[in-house]
This record gives sequence, C-alpha cells and structure tokens, in this order.
Amino acid sequence: MAGRPCSRWPSGRWWLRLSGSIGALGAGDLGRELGLRLRRADEGGLRLVLDMSGVCRLSSTAVDTLAARTRHRTAGPVLVTGATPQVRGALTRTPLPGILLFPSLEGALATMCADSPAAVAPAREYGAEETSGELFGLRAKARTSGIIGIAQGILVARYGLPGPAAAFALLRAGSQHHNVPLRLLASAVVTAPPPRTAREWFPGRRHTAPPFGALEFAEAADPRDRRQMLKATVYAAEIHLSDAVQDEALLMEAHHGLDAAYRDCLALVTGPPAVCARARAAGRPVTVPYGAADPELAGHAVGRAALAAGSRVLYATPMVTEDGGCSGVICVHRSEPGAWLAAGEAAALDSLARDLAAWRSWYRRTVVQDALEYLHAHGPAGG
Repeated sequence: MAGRPCSRWPSGRWWLRLSGSIGALGAGDLGRELGLRLRRADEGGLRLVLDMSGVCRLSSTAVDTLAARTRHRTAGPVLVTGATPQVRGALTRTPLPGILLFPSLEGALATMCADSPAAVAPAREYGAEETSGELFGLRAKARTSGIIGIAQGILVARYGLPGPAAAFALLRAGSQHHNVPLRLLASAVVTAPPPRTAREWFPGRRHTAPPFGALEFAEAADPRDRRQMLKATVYAAEIHLSDAVQDEALLMEAHHGLDAAYRDCLALVTGPPAVCARARAAGRPVTVPYGAADPELAGHAVGRAALAAGSRVLYATPMVTEDGGCSGVICVHRSEPGAWLAAGEAAALDSLARDLAAWRSWYRRTVVQDALEYLHAHGPAGG
C-alpha cells in the first residue's frame, strides 16, 4: 500500500494506491494510512484519490473502515478509481456517502478538474492546450501503468532479471526494435502462453504476407506499422480495438476530429450504453439516429460527451474476424440528426471493418510475436 502527492496536476491532490488482498488484519493498517492521508490532504486543501486497481479482495471489515473514515466527507468525498467488479461490488453493498466511485483515473481527474479553479481560468505556468495535454498524458499513463507493471513482474521471474527497471528496459527495447506500442507488448507478455522452448517462444511459426484486402484502404502504409495503418483508416472518425487483458473492454486507438472531452470519456469502454460496445455485443452494426433521444444514451455521460462533441447520429460496425470473433469496432459520426448511410456506404464500411480485423489478426500473430521473440532472445542476457 503506497501513496504520494501528485504535485504536477493542475491543482494538488493526494494519491493513495492500494494493492493486494485487504482482509480483517489489513483493515487496521488501511484505517491508519487513510487517516494520515486525509489529514494531510485537509491541511493542504487537497482532494484524495484512492487507487484500488491493484486490490484483488476487500473484506467487509475493510469496507467498514472506509465507511468510518469517510462518512463525514460528503462535501469533499474521497475519489476511488480502478476497482475491479468484485471490489466494486463490496463497496456498493454498504452506503458510503463519503466516497465516489469511478471506473478509471481519468473519470476522477475530470471531476476534480471540473471542481478546480484551473477549469475556469488558465493556469499561470501552462496555457490551456498544455494543461489539457498534460492531463491527457497522465490519464493515458494511468490506464497503462498497471499492465506494464504486471509484465515487468513476469519478465523478472521468467528471466531472472535484477529488478523492474531491467524488465522495463527490456520491454522498451523490444517495443522500439519492432515499433510495437509498449502497452500492446506488455499486454502480449501477460496474455501469451509461456515460451515453448529455451530458444524460441513460438517454434515452427510461419511468417505470412499481410492480408491483401487490408491493403486496399492503406496502399501507402506499412502493414507492420500499427500507427500508419490505423491513421490510414481513421477517416471513419474513431476506431476501438478489443483489449486482450480486460474481457469485453474496448480501447480507443485512433480518431479523427473528436474533441479531448469525448476522447477522455470513450478512451476505455467496458460496456453499453456506448454505441461501440452495443455493436460489439450485438455482433452487427448499430445505428443511433438521434443520440439525444436514444433511451440508453440520454442522460448518460457517454451521451452527453457525444452531444457536446457535436455528434447527433452514430453508426458503429464491429470488426468481425474469420472465426466469428470481434476484434474491435469502427464508429462514425454525423452532426445532423437522421440516418444518412446508403446501403452501398454501409456495405463499404462493413467491408472496411472486416479488412481491418483481418489485418489486426495478422499483425498480432506476426509483428507482436516477433517482438515477443525479441524479449525471449534478449531476456536471459539481461538476467
């Protein structure tokens, strides 16, 4: 269990990170640590963020401790982020008026920024664009730090590396050598089966050419360069790709013309009412002809974000793979209400989604596995 002040945020906050299983014995430590952080936060006029993304179990005693320490803080509640479904269930079974739950750090940050003077007037040291960029970078880092940490632990144990720093250096080298995003490589380390032999991670693997269809929409793009391929496709407004670590989760990987608030809200989608999640769950295209009147979006943060971005109509089509799975969703927007895609246009967009799904399958079994082989070849040397 660790905590630290995040002084680089536009206005100060305390950030307390919890991890592991917090049972009856750990509840006392939790109460003392939480009391200390709350006193320091109050002395500095700060808000407290409680990061529970690393907590696997929370006992009823620990929940009672949280309730006792925070019940008087309804005017300035503690912001809890990253709780797993099991932990979230434990927190919602008991009334906790002094706690606000957020699925991710970016949601808590958005709330705090809305309450902060920095949201009304620009900061002295940063312009509005710089501040937004810094916050967006911090939120993106918060979404990826957990999986990177798990991958570091796996590499340390597998190759006998001296510590997390050596594991991170190995990940970064593999990422740079094969131009694979660090988060994506870390996810592959966590989800891929262990190496089969001491010399090769995937012995007997055959390299195949990129799927022809996926090149038709990106003739000038290098199929091994993930950024180029997504950029060549993103005229459709936004692309969400499935996350290998979190079941049913979708990550926004590319966009065109969408504002920062919308990107923050849709950066990590774990389910409906987001239109991309509805298309994935249904396994077919979904059209929302007028978002403000849609019963699922109306009044929801996702719907408000879409309306604020100027989107009135949304069309989402799943990226269906050959085996019938869904590897992501393409979502397009229109500012004028009413259906607008003709049959031919919808068919072309669905074909594009299938091509992109085929390319992504090829990329994961070719480029990403090449990067994993790099780690396997260089990991023992680091140990």
